[in-house]
Amino acid sequence: MRLRRLRLRAWRRGIRELDLLIGPFADTQASDLSEEELATMERALSENDTDLYDWIIGRASPPPEYVGFLATIRAFHERR
Repeated sequence: MRLRRLRLRAWRRGIRELDLLIGPFADTQASDLSEEELATMERALSENDTDLYDWIIGRASPPPEYVGFLATIRAFHERR
């Protein structure tokens, strides 16, 4: 249930570009995340969409607690 909720939240953001960055990651990688990484993802998904998008694309520096998680999302997209 938790993973389903995370995937839904990842695809239902306010910015379509953010959906396309987080949604595929959640679909394919969320089940492999540790408990700590899932908690970080849940907190990140509670952040403002514009801030989250800027952090992922590198336009702004993220808070320290999200640095590793956002690097994981970027690495996921670099492999695709």
